[in-house]
Amino acid sequence: MSETKRLYRSRSERMIAGVCGGIGEYFNIDPTLVRLLFVAFTLAGGSGVLAYIIFLVVVPEEPQASNDIVDPVETDFDVDDN
Repeated sequence: MSETKRLYRSRSERMIAGVCGGIGEYFNIDPTLVRLLFVAFTLAGGSGVLAYIIFLVVVPEEPQASNDIVDPVETDFDVDDN
C-alpha cells in the first residue's frame, strides 16, 4: 500500500511556525515561494495573516522521526573527576 501524503507544519523548513515550509514540502516547491505568496496576500488586504493563523491552528506539526529523539540516559558525557 502506498503511504497517504499528509500536510504538516515543517520542523526543518521553519521560519516562524513551519506553515510555509510544510506547504512547500507537501506540494514539492520551494518554501520561499510560499512565503512570498503569503506576503503578497498580506500586502493585498491582510488575508495572508488570517490564512497563516488558520493554518497554524488547523495543520498539525510534523511528527518527530524516531532517530531525532535523544535519550538522555544513553548520552555519553565527558565528566572530569577532579
